[in-house]
Amino acid sequence: MSPDPRPLRKLGFLTIGLFDEADPLRGHEATLDLIALGEHLGFDSAWLRQRHLQYGISSPLTVLAAATQRTSRIRLGTAVTPLGWENPLRLAEDLATVDVLSGGRLNPGFSVGTPTHYERLRDALYPDTGEQEDFGHRRAERLLALVRGEDASDFAGTEGIEVYSRRVQPHSPGLADRLWYGAGSLRSAHWAGEHGLNLLTSNVVKPHDDGPYDFAAIQAAQIRAFREHHPDGGRARVSQGLVVIPTDSATPEQRARYQAYALARTPRTLSPQGPARLLFAPDLVGTSEELAERLRAHAGYREVEEVAFALPFSFGHEDYVQILTDLATRLGPALGWAPGQD
Repeated sequence: MSPDPRPLRKLGFLTIGLFDEADPLRGHEATLDLIALGEHLGFDSAWLRQRHLQYGISSPLTVLAAATQRTSRIRLGTAVTPLGWENPLRLAEDLATVDVLSGGRLNPGFSVGTPTHYERLRDALYPDTGEQEDFGHRRAERLLALVRGEDASDFAGTEGIEVYSRRVQPHSPGLADRLWYGAGSLRSAHWAGEHGLNLLTSNVVKPHDDGPYDFAAIQAAQIRAFREHHPDGGRARVSQGLVVIPTDSATPEQRARYQAYALARTPRTLSPQGPARLLFAPDLVGTSEELAERLRAHAGYREVEEVAFALPFSFGHEDYVQILTDLATRLGPALGWAPGQD
């Protein structure tokens, strides 16, 4: 039996950062404006998705580096960086650099797996090593070791006028404690717990057996498994990332559009989808009072004290402003959240 839900302690949001190919600056600036608005509204964190060869943010760390210079308090995260596109050594350098610029506010989330449509882009991504690349957990373990300060080279010292370090520079103390793993299966939840990471859950899970399929129950079981394998046990951090759309201050037109959006996505919530057998959570739309009631009854939500609610992919900037404002001023307080909690 899931425990009674505790007051929500950390409120965050997640965006894909869509843009028009003809005017990418406007879309990226809009994302930075949302992050600044989130800080103004008291959100604890803002997270960016990563999209490659699409019209969403392909370089979240670059955008977050800009956000470090426009904000002072809000935590900045990636949810998630797919490591199949990354060299762990270079990524470790970028993570540490942005963390230093932010004053220790970066929360990097990552996951493993073969890049989507790999057979179509392999020659551009890894033209010489495509058949040898390891896209499993070993790639993640390399990143963990480098962020934690283990040696990347067997040489340190001065060579001519150049000074070299064995470990990644800059080294940002504390960054390793803020690494998050995006897990959607029991196996990945086990791995994240065993390696002492924080856990990002989302609106996608991979069922570990045949139906009936109850998304909330599957997610709750994965969270409990993560904590059972984590050195911190029940104190291990978990964040939930459902699509949650409050309508308190929405116009009638917005409410109708939000409901239509959720309804169109409902079929994918009824059974596992595609070769990977992924099960999606229903999008939650309604007043904050209605949403708070539904979340308190959600087995996955009952396991967490932190959330990063996902903004819908295809809405306009004014919609996101309304949703964020209602999340911070209506739904968050209804769930027991208040800005500035430790």
